[in-house]
Amino acid sequence: MALPEALACGRSVHWPRVVLFGDSITQFSFQKGGWGASLADSLVRKCDVLNRGFSGYNTRWAKIILPRLIRMGSSLDSPVAVTIFFGANDSALKAENPKQHIPLAEYVSNLKSMVRYLRSVGIPQDRVILITPPPLCESAWEEECLIQGCKLNRLNSVVGEYANACVQVAQDCGTDVLDLWNLMQKDSQVEHTGGRGEGRWSARN
Repeated sequence: MALPEALACGRSVHWPRVVLFGDSITQFSFQKGGWGASLADSLVRKCDVLNRGFSGYNTRWAKIILPRLIRMGSSLDSPVAVTIFFGANDSALKAENPKQHIPLAEYVSNLKSMVRYLRSVGIPQDRVILITPPPLCESAWEEECLIQGCKLNRLNSVVGEYANACVQVAQDCGTDVLDLWNLMQKDSQVEHTGGRGEGRWSARN
């Protein structure tokens, strides 16, 4: 039924939902010029874009809270797409940031666990989009670390290992993947990452 007809009949109108699940890169994506805001604008009157970003979170914590955010429900409640966007915190160096660091093998296991959970509540893998952590500008992030009174606690090469693992998980699980780590470096955008990215916000959490 078309929207005007539904409204004329007094029926409730339900838009499909797109759920953005991630860390601070997702949480702050609705700020001016953010990627979440742009997505919501492009899908206005087509889908409700829900921001479920949690600053400072890694996949270990994300795996725990996901069942509280998305549960088995009616077809109206089932998202048409879910993004899973973690890794910037997981890839922190263990020696410098043991609280957020997650070993690579566990990162892989946690991503697969979240995809399996979504399948168990009726969201097939073709509705899930994994997003790799973006590249890190180490010089800009080191300045941020010094402001926070700590040493450089992330390396772009290490972030790349987690990004590659995320891509492999997507292949193994049959989901789509957005490989930001490679795409942004091909487009020479890495200089813009780190100052306004995950690190700045997560360092405060």
